[in-house]
Amino acid sequence: MTQPLASLRKSLACAHPAAACETIALGAPALDRRLGGGILRAALHEAYAATAADASAATGFALALARRAMASAEKPLLWARQEALIAESGAPYPPGLADIGLNPAAVAFIRVRDAKEALQAGAEAGRYAAVGATLIELFGEARAYDLTASRRLALAAAAAGAPIFIARVSASPAPSAAASRWLVRAAPSRALAANAPGSSVFAIFLLRQRGGAAGHAWRVEWNRDRGAFEDRTFDAPSLSRPVVSLPVGGAPDEVAPQTAGRKFG
Repeated sequence: MTQPLASLRKSLACAHPAAACETIALGAPALDRRLGGGILRAALHEAYAATAADASAATGFALALARRAMASAEKPLLWARQEALIAESGAPYPPGLADIGLNPAAVAFIRVRDAKEALQAGAEAGRYAAVGATLIELFGEARAYDLTASRRLALAAAAAGAPIFIARVSASPAPSAAASRWLVRAAPSRALAANAPGSSVFAIFLLRQRGGAAGHAWRVEWNRDRGAFEDRTFDAPSLSRPVVSLPVGGAPDEVAPQTAGRKFG
């Protein structure tokens, strides 16, 4: 059988033991085929939000990927977040995490002052096999996150066999050791009965994939019950404004201006 080009490239790029090349499927068959099976498990991955308005989308996408990574492992998620982001979009909201499919009790949240502390916390956590996945949120250009820092995180992920996700807000993509790099925006949701807001939908663009194809765009919906993404790229009916589950924020009745309908964070 002919091997898909993306999968072949990834196989050739993985010159190390099979465990280092294990992938995390996103759940949508066509999307996973394009990715050559999924994203690498023991690696660093980046999700970019071009503006603060899409911060929740980038974080939600990274958390959903972490949920996929932790699906078969009873291990916690470590989440390190800069104080600047807490002031911008609020603190983690347990019902929002549950809506993504994460057990809030299995999330260890670390509040840090700056990017340097966030990276240190993430690198330390990433070295331990007891952690199922690590999420680091950075605000702005974050000079501390340079090529050296990204390599340190990539090595930590490889050593522990668990992914480290970086969610970057209001920052420009820059060279790094990340195995994949995504640009993420909130996308229109499919309406439910009575025109109620539907599940979280993300517009994602693959900027980089190590050993695979990049430059592709999709619109994906997060299915909480399946714990998987579904490809909605060609769906036509949708709400007029973007809706995305927000795992961060204040009380549930506080609706952020960039969202429509319900709020989960």
